[in-house]
Amino acid sequence: MLMPSVKPLGELENPSEFVARHIGIGEADEAHMLSVIGEASRRALIDGIVPRSIARSQGMQLPPAVTEAAALAELKALAQKNRVLRSFIGQGYHGTHTPGVILRNVLENPAWYTAYTPYQAEISQGRMEALVNFQTMVTDLTGMAIANASMLDEATAAAEAMTLAKRSVKSKGNTLVVSGDMHPQLIEVVQTRAKPLGLTVKLAMSGEEWSTLLASDDYFAAMAQYPASSGWLQDWTQDAATVHGKNAAFIVAADLLALTLLKPPSEMGADIVVGTTQRFGMPMGAGGPHAGFMACRDEFKRSLPGRLVGVSVDAHGHPTYRLALQTREQHIRREKATSNICTAQVLPAVVASMYAVYHGPQGLKRIAQRVAAYTAILSKGLAQLGYTDTHHNEQGVFDTISLHTREHTDALLARAVAEGVNLRKAWGEYLIISLDETTTRDDIQLLWKIFAAYGQNLPTFDAFEKGIEPLIPTELRRTSPFLTHPVFNSHHSETGMLRYIRALSDKDLALDRSMIPLGSCTMKLNATSEMIPITWPEFANMHPFAPADQLQGYQLLDEQLRAWLCQATGYAGISLQPNAGSQGEYAGLLVIQAWHASRGEDHRNICLIPSSAHGTNPASAQMVGMQVVVTKCDDNGNVDMVDLKAKCEQHSANLAAVMITYPSTHGVFETTVKELCALVHQHGGRVYVDGANMNALVGVAAPGEFGGDVSHLNLHKTFCIPHGGGGPGVGPVCVVEDLVPFLPGHAAGGLPVNGVGAISAAPLGNAAVLPISWMYIRMMGADGLKHATEAAILAANYISKRLAPHYPTLYASANGHVAHECILDLRHFKDTSGVMAEDVAKRLMDYGFHAPTLSFPVANTLMVEPTESETLEELDRFIDAMITIRDEIRQVEQGAWPQDDNPLKNAPHTAASLMTAEWSHPYSREVGAASTSTRAHAKYWPPVGRVDNVYGDRNLFCSCVPLSELS
Repeated sequence: MLMPSVKPLGELENPSEFVARHIGIGEADEAHMLSVIGEASRRALIDGIVPRSIARSQGMQLPPAVTEAAALAELKALAQKNRVLRSFIGQGYHGTHTPGVILRNVLENPAWYTAYTPYQAEISQGRMEALVNFQTMVTDLTGMAIANASMLDEATAAAEAMTLAKRSVKSKGNTLVVSGDMHPQLIEVVQTRAKPLGLTVKLAMSGEEWSTLLASDDYFAAMAQYPASSGWLQDWTQDAATVHGKNAAFIVAADLLALTLLKPPSEMGADIVVGTTQRFGMPMGAGGPHAGFMACRDEFKRSLPGRLVGVSVDAHGHPTYRLALQTREQHIRREKATSNICTAQVLPAVVASMYAVYHGPQGLKRIAQRVAAYTAILSKGLAQLGYTDTHHNEQGVFDTISLHTREHTDALLARAVAEGVNLRKAWGEYLIISLDETTTRDDIQLLWKIFAAYGQNLPTFDAFEKGIEPLIPTELRRTSPFLTHPVFNSHHSETGMLRYIRALSDKDLALDRSMIPLGSCTMKLNATSEMIPITWPEFANMHPFAPADQLQGYQLLDEQLRAWLCQATGYAGISLQPNAGSQGEYAGLLVIQAWHASRGEDHRNICLIPSSAHGTNPASAQMVGMQVVVTKCDDNGNVDMVDLKAKCEQHSANLAAVMITYPSTHGVFETTVKELCALVHQHGGRVYVDGANMNALVGVAAPGEFGGDVSHLNLHKTFCIPHGGGGPGVGPVCVVEDLVPFLPGHAAGGLPVNGVGAISAAPLGNAAVLPISWMYIRMMGADGLKHATEAAILAANYISKRLAPHYPTLYASANGHVAHECILDLRHFKDTSGVMAEDVAKRLMDYGFHAPTLSFPVANTLMVEPTESETLEELDRFIDAMITIRDEIRQVEQGAWPQDDNPLKNAPHTAASLMTAEWSHPYSREVGAASTSTRAHAKYWPPVGRVDNVYGDRNLFCSCVPLSELS
């Protein structure tokens, strides 16, 4: 007989151990929270919130949960199905060495990867300084006047450059002239983005075609690669002059490492320069994430897409960083936005900038010189073997040589693979070889061996020991200085670099310090076990355009993750290619367009969007050429069905789609969503359900079941990929059965293009971070994922209920409940005390919290989303801080403190401001410091006072601050 204390083996093995580690609320905590809300059970709470008409009829068919160790072992076996060969493919992706001090202290450090977009400047000074370093690095190397804080990748940066040029030049033409020797994926993405805008892309496949096209009068911009995709170099000065003579713009896609040795595009007359910073320390990762960049001439700066970090001053007159020109953000401009970029690539941009800081100008130049020297040595050795570089004798090369191998091409390619080497085949009978930072002497000798005939003597390094001239023409060699700011010349020892990184991260408030209660942004646990695999060599060192049989592990990862996400959403097919939610939206609308066109109804161009929708929705719709028609919301924040019906009838013949967010942007499960979907379908339109709020749906309801046709997901929200200070993101596009054939393809990556072309540079988008979501789902299982959804809804309702006497929730369902977020109404404080929601947001910094979402979707409110990962202790700490702040507002209301001099208006308080000899404020220093007894030992001190936004926009300055101004 078994002893009573003996437990079943299944309980001892505890395969669902991770669920309790991901969800911060235990059983006793849950019981307490339910009692506060007034519900008997979690099941009863959910049944009273989620409309029964949309509740899932059956659970998700997912593999059962496994332990962290078991999931890692399973994923390791999958990763080992990838074959990591030495890659000389190039095409915008190169081997690189991530310095260990950056790998460990930035890329693998939650202080950096769990941070949020730096909308709250005062608690984002560290990551914004790193981004200003990034911008300075780009402007210095390109020679341009201004650069943004990163783009999604090189190809989408090129597409954004196209639209920037179109709206910035005098030419009325609708044609973009593109050099045929740009990276194929750049050309493909540009073509995808041009088509719905009615723009024509003309490829020049020879020098003669290029000259002929530039001589014409119908284009608004010309675009070229420098160095060209196959390696050759060109001084584009005369071409730029010709383009300018046509009132058009000249766009250059440039290689930043090459620019340490090459004449910068600015000195050739470029108007816009784009590219990728991948080879500055970010592994290839089968295509991403990598920070693209865009720089432009000064005249274009106020139209520059994406985020821009600028320098302003704080309340004490000290230089501070902030996001500049925020009125350009799509959330504000909506259908008038010129871009729908929401997520950038902040974490990879920080890595790239730190790489430049660590190596400095001399270190970068040495790396580039070594690459150029090895290229020259390889070329000379191949010439001895009978292979002549197509380009270097005429135009010169930096790191890439192109060999016309004719009928031997396939045999040499196969021989290379047999030797563990990947080369690039181009135009049928050429082989292209690109070298990089990781190239060694052994690699060069192996390449010579591959190309040598049987019995042929191999070249040696003996003749080159004293050095070799690079194959760069004298007139194209760089003479201008770069990276002269002290930050790029001060931190070259590991000790110095370590302390610099630490000093920056100490300024910031990220999820590793405290709860980030941002509504609609879902700042949840990014578990360490989920993060571990992204730097495994089997994932990190894969080239996105390696032969398919070498990418078996990634293909299986893609297939499994897509199948699991289909189960979570109720859709039939998914593409993981989009690099951000905004790209997922864009891709989804293109799918809808392609479907209409396949039925001979390409005239359908009306997109109905409720006034409460996320700003990226109308921005995405205008980017695909749709006409946005706004529909009303009722007093409770729900879609006004009467107005929607009227708009559907008015536009029935041309209705393409409706875009809704579910649960609504106001944090409520609307009860009429099935009727809404049926109504739109009745008029021939398709329903786009924004997946931003999927954290309230997984396991509970599925958009693909209740009437949605297309959704995008934010894997950096619901499925645990970290926000990384504003990226990386992944925005899969999900569709019902009849739309599956129209999902994005990728010709350059070997994916067939049936309806929509390439959306991102790489066929799997930000492939390297997909293991994070795979691990999350694998460790949680269907029951764990559903529990997470219910716990998130429980936490939001607990906060709403506890704060109701102090800050009423603006929108709720009929029974007073909310979904996974709640909007706290602060609007009346303006009249009673002069306090605005922004003042509360800044005061929360003193209490060690990032603010909730400020003034969205309703001005002067705070939208709170606690997520399932926070403990009851942390939820209560936030609630207590909010109640204390309400008491401080009451002091102003009662006249104890003036409306213009109180802890809220003066927040945040720096340590220095509290230690001044003179203290003239009507409240004590202790009150200013918000030194509550809880966590007093771990007090977070905001590094700067409140930032002056107006000053920053009027005095736009977006490069590193001179040291003299920082003292």
